[in-house]
Amino acid sequence: MTFKMSAQNLLKTLLQRAQADRDRATAALRQAERLVEQAQSLARQLSDYRTEFDGRWMTRFRSAGTPELLHCQRGFGQRLDQAIAAQQNNTQQLGNRVEQARALLIAREQRVAAVQKLMARRHADAQKTAARRDQRHTDEAAQRHGHLAAGRPLNQRETTC
Repeated sequence: MTFKMSAQNLLKTLLQRAQADRDRATAALRQAERLVEQAQSLARQLSDYRTEFDGRWMTRFRSAGTPELLHCQRGFGQRLDQAIAAQQNNTQQLGNRVEQARALLIAREQRVAAVQKLMARRHADAQKTAARRDQRHTDEAAQRHGHLAAGRPLNQRETTC
């Protein structure tokens, strides 16, 4: 009985550890999703600013445009484009991390389910063993009662000639 209790405690500990791993994986996934949302928001802001900058520049260049201002505008526009591309790349990398975190979470959830299934199977096996033991005791008691009612000792074997 002590072995069964320690095995059961071991399984409970294993389940708790698996659940804690799953909870950490869930938190990591949520954090990764938040980072992607922030990166996407920043990428949108940069793109919106680029569009707004182009619109303002076109209006301003028509009224008082010089080659030096045009050169400055193009240089700044190129740096904006580089920042937008870098942010889109960052967003893509963070998206990859989300997928990795999601895969890890699925693995952790499967681990928890496997341990729970093992615990349920062990519990069902223990119940079947207990039921068989109870049935055996009931059968033995009925057999004893039958022998006593017939007036025969329990250890005497029936012999037929």
